[in-house]
Amino acid sequence: MSEQDTAKTSHETTERGYRKTRRGYVVSDKMQKTVVVEVEDRVKHPLYAKVIRRTTKVKAHDEVETAGVGDLVLIAETRPLSATKRWRVVEVLERAK
Repeated sequence: MSEQDTAKTSHETTERGYRKTRRGYVVSDKMQKTVVVEVEDRVKHPLYAKVIRRTTKVKAHDEVETAGVGDLVLIAETRPLSATKRWRVVEVLERAK
């Protein structure tokens, strides 16, 4: 293996792959360093072509505990942090009024 090959291999391992990001509203902040975020997905009905709103609740890691109920947050996919937690809060986009 030449020096270029080893440099390329080590560079690839330090580079992160593509991570999903979602926007959603915080519906619960009662846990320590964890918030429950409701993410809305709009899908078109296959037959009737009406847009349907589907929501899912995901648990996200909030290290500094900045997000509160009603805040609009940006969350990113991450490695499993617990049995149900696979997302982390990147930033609070809009505070609750």
